[in-house]
Amino acid sequence: MNRVVSLLPSSTEIIHALGCGERLVGRSHECDYPAGIAALPPCTAPKFDPNGTSREIDERVKAVLQDAVSVYSVDTALLDELAPDLVVTQSQCELCAVSLKDVEAAVRELVRSKPDVLSLEPNALEDVWRDIASVAKALGVSERGNALLDESRTRLAAISGRARETGHRPRVACIEWYDPLMAAGNWVPELVEIAGGVDVLGVAGEHSAWLEWEALEEARPESIVLMPCGFDIARSRRELPALTGRPEWTRLEAAQKGQVFVTDGNQFFNRPGPRLVESAEILAEILHPDAFAFGHEGAGWERLEARVS
Repeated sequence: MNRVVSLLPSSTEIIHALGCGERLVGRSHECDYPAGIAALPPCTAPKFDPNGTSREIDERVKAVLQDAVSVYSVDTALLDELAPDLVVTQSQCELCAVSLKDVEAAVRELVRSKPDVLSLEPNALEDVWRDIASVAKALGVSERGNALLDESRTRLAAISGRARETGHRPRVACIEWYDPLMAAGNWVPELVEIAGGVDVLGVAGEHSAWLEWEALEEARPESIVLMPCGFDIARSRRELPALTGRPEWTRLEAAQKGQVFVTDGNQFFNRPGPRLVESAEILAEILHPDAFAFGHEGAGWERLEARVS
């Protein structure tokens, strides 16, 4: 597989982590890591305007999904021109990338090179490791894949072991969308557990779920970690009034005590790839600052300075 198109930011990262970045000839419009990836031509585009408030984006996405199976389109002419041997996509979430159905239709009908299609479906942390192994096998570098997985598991085990030694497991709410409110699911509850916390809202292996404010209050989180899907820290901060402007916000103990943290969800928690290890490190720094200092503060996460009385 010498010519590869990755239609997922996470699979692009996996391919680079496996030492096969030079094989990439195309990417998704959202692929932005590692440095230099923007030089590759984007093969997808959103069918909605991604600018605006959390509420506006949510409404646009739902409007598109009334008439389509995906909120993204595939540039089939460009795919044909790139003549890939392998296209990596996903079937986990219609909001994360182009749909598997659209990619398979494009490959079957319009791409003359007839590439293989590898579809990833990560719902839990073990699924992410399985997908890394699948990509490595498709690229013919299974040994590199095994080495990457061994390293990732070893690093996570070290975090988990040290976190257990702290003797405290704070109650944590991980928020994946502001308006309407959504609790992070899938692999995030597992990362919270590894980092020495108890996720009071998400369910490991299950999709992120819409959340009522009453449920957030009743969960009584000691810490709130904000990780809006697709948002970096700066954009997450700009959208904060959707949370802090609510009357319920002032009643949350975590907000009252300054235990609210803004993360770069786009680069870390939202991407089921190798940097989920760094995501666990971020959570460990947040939940147990006396035990962990990986150096992610300022780039991967920040404390929300504003407190309420």
